[in-house]
Amino acid sequence: MDLAYIPSPSTGVIHLGPIPLRAYAFCIILGVFVAVWLGNKRWVARGGTAGTVADIAVWAVPFGLVGGRLYHVITDYQLYFSEGKNWVDAFKIWQGGLGIWGAIALGAVGAWIGCRRRGIPLPTYADAIAPGIALAQGIGRWGNWFNQELYGKPTKLPWALEISDAPNRVAGLYHPTFLYEFLWDILVALFVIWAGRRFAMGHGRTFALYVAAYCVGRTWTEYLRIDEAHHILGLRLNVWTALIIGLLAVVYIVISAKLRPGQEEVVEPRKAAAEAAEGGGDAEPTDAEPKGSKDPEAAKAGAGKSGDEFPATKANDKAGADAETKAEAETEAEDKDEVKDGAGKR
Repeated sequence: MDLAYIPSPSTGVIHLGPIPLRAYAFCIILGVFVAVWLGNKRWVARGGTAGTVADIAVWAVPFGLVGGRLYHVITDYQLYFSEGKNWVDAFKIWQGGLGIWGAIALGAVGAWIGCRRRGIPLPTYADAIAPGIALAQGIGRWGNWFNQELYGKPTKLPWALEISDAPNRVAGLYHPTFLYEFLWDILVALFVIWAGRRFAMGHGRTFALYVAAYCVGRTWTEYLRIDEAHHILGLRLNVWTALIIGLLAVVYIVISAKLRPGQEEVVEPRKAAAEAAEGGGDAEPTDAEPKGSKDPEAAKAGAGKSGDEFPATKANDKAGADAETKAEAETEAEDKDEVKDGAGKR
């Protein structure tokens, strides 16, 4: 007799009249909200503008949802396109089925578009939202609990997950892999926040650390799962994906740390440029060009100033010099006349 286990919800849908509220979709939306909220706080703390993270998320989230669904459908195509299956089910995202690898890949494309429109480097933005993405993944895993899917091997542990009988599952007690991954994602988020501050990780290294840490936990939980999946050399496809992507993330951290150590001093170049322009508006203007200027027009203008900038002054100086010369000549003539007069008197 099993004395303790985690029960599964009898349904993942609540109907408000004709409107169905699906728990899986609610968990995804809640995860996105948390990711944007935490990302915004981290972005502002780095000197960015409030609202920038949300503006870019408008591009990243839809791309991520499409990418996650595409990855799931492509890697588990037999669930939708094999004999007896209805291909229309491939579009029923509310029934579950989002691949994190596709969500991150295509979501990055959407984030790149949003960052480019705001003049922000993508790696800098990725560092800010990395912990939030980990939390969003953990929250999203509760949607698997509501749908009674992606559980692990049978177990008699006190925290075993009860699964009810259905056409695509067998009733019993299984490892709650959704709970394992939720707890791991929380630890990953906390670890990434700590490491980013402790080692001043920038230029995309914080995001790469999140990827590497997540892949470690995903490899273990994937090993426990018993749902249908493709295998390569005896390992599930997602295990290979986690191993390869995790290794690439570590390589990126090492190379990036050598090429671009430390963190970016400016996270929003356009904002910094505007502030610099406003701060320099009260400076006293100068006529001279900066030393070493390579602007030919400025050099030409500077050359013109040195010889022809004050023509009226030059004319006055010339007139004064002519008058002085004339006065000297008259004085000299007078001296000669006095000498002659003195000689006559003698």
